[in-house]
Amino acid sequence: MAAREPQEMAQVAAATGAKKVHRTWDRVLVSAFLAGAYIGFGALVAITISSGLDPATWGTLPTLFTGAAFTLGLVLVLIAGSDLATGNMLLVPLGAMKGKLGIGDVARNLSLVLLGNLAGALFVAFFLAVQTGVIGDADASGSAALTHDRLAGIAEGKALGETPWQTFLRAVGCNWLVCLAVWMSLAATTVSGKILAIFFPIMAFVAMGFDHVVANMFFLPAAIFAGVPDIGWGDVGLNWLLAGVGNLVGAVVFVATSYWYLFLREAPAPSEAEATAEPAERA
Repeated sequence: MAAREPQEMAQVAAATGAKKVHRTWDRVLVSAFLAGAYIGFGALVAITISSGLDPATWGTLPTLFTGAAFTLGLVLVLIAGSDLATGNMLLVPLGAMKGKLGIGDVARNLSLVLLGNLAGALFVAFFLAVQTGVIGDADASGSAALTHDRLAGIAEGKALGETPWQTFLRAVGCNWLVCLAVWMSLAATTVSGKILAIFFPIMAFVAMGFDHVVANMFFLPAAIFAGVPDIGWGDVGLNWLLAGVGNLVGAVVFVATSYWYLFLREAPAPSEAEATAEPAERA
């Protein structure tokens, strides 16, 4: 099957956003828990791959390796199937712009998905990152010490090294790229095509140090669980708030609204048969 054209992608995206809302709350929560865990896996492997690489020797290459490894998270979300808040910030508002949903539907879905994402990310951060010893503590040695230092550097940069304005803007840029990855994956009709569409935008946002609210639901609590000093839950909450708002702006303003204006504003609604015939995309 040939790749979809942008007009077809827009119709599929709007229909997918509507489908995401029309499910029971427990299914949404389970799906969102999985997505939060998948992003946690991506973040954990990114730390592991890039730890121990001294910038004095490697320059900025560790950020490239971090970004390349982190793509695992969105690959799992989209291919295995689950609900990630940053992807839903594109798809569900687009469904509302197409007239399929109300504002209350959008707010309920995003709130529920964020809650599930948080639970999944915290589970991986506490049990699979810190309790397993993959991320060591301040007294660790060997590879655990290297991963602890790498996590500490990432978390301190996000929680303490950015101004609120910088965090917000980095979050806008992050979800502009994440939603482009989701959007382009809708063009592909094969698993390999979807993975290729995902790889470059996700690698780019991580390499540039942009802020993804669900990734930060892993990085910052994991740092606290691992005993990284000077980071408190107040710092974490402020980062999540700014990153979440910035991610929402990046998704709704720069992707959903732009492509609604280009391809859906004057397009006729697809028939019920056409809508149900489309495969359910996941993001």
